[in-house]
Amino acid sequence: MKIAILSRNRKLYSTRRLVEAAEERGHEVQVIDILRCYMNITSLKPTIHYRGEELEGFDAVIPRIGASVTFYGTAVLRQFEMMNVFPLNESVAVTRSRDKLRSAQLLARKGIGMPVTGFAHNPDDIQDLIKEVGGTPLVIKLLEGTQGIGVVLAETKKAAESVIQAFMGLKANIMVQEFIKEAGGSDLRCFVVGGKVVAAMKRQGPEGEFRSNLHRGGSASLVRLTPGERATAVRAAKVMGLEVCGVDLLRSNHGPVVMEVNSSPGLEGIEKASDKDVAGIIIDYMEKRVNEVAHRSSRSRTRGKG
Repeated sequence: MKIAILSRNRKLYSTRRLVEAAEERGHEVQVIDILRCYMNITSLKPTIHYRGEELEGFDAVIPRIGASVTFYGTAVLRQFEMMNVFPLNESVAVTRSRDKLRSAQLLARKGIGMPVTGFAHNPDDIQDLIKEVGGTPLVIKLLEGTQGIGVVLAETKKAAESVIQAFMGLKANIMVQEFIKEAGGSDLRCFVVGGKVVAAMKRQGPEGEFRSNLHRGGSASLVRLTPGERATAVRAAKVMGLEVCGVDLLRSNHGPVVMEVNSSPGLEGIEKASDKDVAGIIIDYMEKRVNEVAHRSSRSRTRGKG
C-alpha cells in the first residue's frame, strides 16, 4: 500500500513509529505537512498538491491532525476522501471529537457515563450553573484547550465565579464539570483500535496536580481495566465514529466516566507503559480495512456489470 501520514512534524515519536511499522510491513509511506497542502476542489477530478507536486496513488491516509490546525487539517482529509483514499479516521469523526461540547452531548445522548457538565453564555447564570453541576469544587474547561491547557480547578464558589467571569469576559467558550475527587488526580487512557481496547495505561498527575496529562508532568503505568471500563471506552469510540482513538476515563464512585475521546492519541506513553507495538496494531488494522473496502468495491463493480 501507499500510505499518507498527515503530520506537521515527521520527527514526533508517534509519526516515526507509524512510519516504522508501515515500512516493516512493506508499505510505502509519505509524511505530509497538512499546512503545505493546497487543493483543487472540483467534481471532475479533485486533487491535492504538496510542495508543487500533485499527490496521487495513495491507498490510505492516517490523520495526525493537531488541535490548532483542525479546520484546515480536516479540509485536507476530506479532499483525500473525495479522491477515494481510505481514511483511518474519517474527517467528520475527527471534527466531532474536537468539539468538547458536542462530544459531551453525543455521549450523554447515548447514556455513556460522564461527569455532570454545564454550559452557559450569560454571566447572570453563573451561580445557577455552579449549583447544577453539584457545587464546588468543580472543573472549568476552555472548549479549545488541549493537553490540560485551559483546565482550571475551582475549589470554592467565589473562585469558580471569578474564573468563569474572567473567561466570559474574554469571550472564551467554556464548560463546567463536576470534580471527581475520588479519582485522585489520575485517569485511564484506553487505546481503542477497530472497536477493541488494545492497550491501556493509568496516568497519574504529580503531587498537588489534579491534571494527569503526561505533557503536564504526569507519569504512566500499566493498568488492568474492568469489563465496565473496557465496554465504556469501546462505546465512546463508536459514538464518536472513530476507528482509532484514545478514550480517557476517570474511576468515579458511580462507575467509569468519560473525560475525553482523542482522535490523534500519542503513542509514546501507551507503548512504553503497555510494552505493546501499538503502531503495528494500527497498521495491521488499516491493512485489513483497506482490503475489505477494496473487496466490497470489486464485488459492487461485478454486480453492476451483470
